[in-house]
Amino acid sequence: MNLRSSLMSGVSLAMATLRSHKLRSLLTVLGVIIGTGTIIGVGSIIAGFDGAITNILKSFGTNSLVVFKFRVGFRAGNLTPEERLRKPLTLDHARAIAERCPSVEHVSPYLFPSWNMIHKARHKGADLYDLDMGGTEEGYQEGGSAEMKSGRFFTEAENQRRMLVVVIGEDVEKALFSGMNPIGKWMEVDGHQFEVIGVMRRPSASFPGENDNRVLFPYYTMRKMFPGAQEHMLIVVAKEGQLSKAADEVRGVLRTERRVPHDKPDSFSISSAEQMIEDFRKVTATTAIVMVVLGSIGLLVGGIGVMNIMLVSVTERAKEIGIRKAIGAKRQDIVIQFLSEAVTLTFLGGLLGMAFGWGISALARRLSQSAYLGTVVGGGAGRGCLGGRGFVLRHLAGQQGGAA
Repeated sequence: MNLRSSLMSGVSLAMATLRSHKLRSLLTVLGVIIGTGTIIGVGSIIAGFDGAITNILKSFGTNSLVVFKFRVGFRAGNLTPEERLRKPLTLDHARAIAERCPSVEHVSPYLFPSWNMIHKARHKGADLYDLDMGGTEEGYQEGGSAEMKSGRFFTEAENQRRMLVVVIGEDVEKALFSGMNPIGKWMEVDGHQFEVIGVMRRPSASFPGENDNRVLFPYYTMRKMFPGAQEHMLIVVAKEGQLSKAADEVRGVLRTERRVPHDKPDSFSISSAEQMIEDFRKVTATTAIVMVVLGSIGLLVGGIGVMNIMLVSVTERAKEIGIRKAIGAKRQDIVIQFLSEAVTLTFLGGLLGMAFGWGISALARRLSQSAYLGTVVGGGAGRGCLGGRGFVLRHLAGQQGGAA
């Protein structure tokens, strides 16, 4: 009972002391506030970003594989010299996979445009840059990578005849055809005229604020536009429940086609949604550890600050301590009083830190609604190729620039 009374009395005296020294109390716990707020805020941002990225990657589908000459997605570091020297995949590789892999439902080549130019679309004076351009086949849409909002996707006949047709994303429609139906209209892309035959629906799983600037051409039309384009990505859809088997078959075919010696590693990469999620979490795990360590240092500094202020407080209040002892207070009562003040001070600092961290999270959420969060990953993320749901185009562009 005496201990409980001492604690209650200590807390009461602590609150009175805090009220009489508001500025000093605030400065004392500033380190605790910043440390707690940083840990909570950064943790919330990383958790939200992880959820967004995971949902987008899972939207690839459980039966999809992305094949490229080096590993795509998230990576810590640049390409190795060996990766820079790898030869691009080709259309023949796609045909070989389709013919010799029984576990593969279908495979779609995706041809990237030339990297050394800025691509522009125009319609009646309205210009749009930053296009996600690519050339592919009818199977791309059949695999679920492009859901049509209006119009249709191009056919194999249009591809073989190199027809000047194009399918565009929602934001291309808004930027160039505001207030009008784009189907049947002609638009200019890099100086060539194309008829718009379809508009793709914005992917349901996409980054907040991400623009759907996809501009897709039939594969052979793209080759006609950019004769020097060589970079291919292969989008492989496995039969239901046979993803691992399909990956092994694709690996075997490509090693044969690319003449990789049996004792050498693959000269290409096969990526799935699960693998890209794992790569992303490796990056964020390191970031989270660093931020927690920095936040913990802030908490430690804040704790040391509280300790120093309490030491000064004991020295300043020597007269008060003497009076309390004179009227019968025990050493235990004095200790409990100052410990109660320290605990109360740090507890209130923790509450303010939690509020600060919540504010950081709320601000980040609001900003994410108007800004593309993929830039947080330093260019390792991108949108575009897989129906606007992936991390390939920006990554490839950045790595190609680095390779040059």
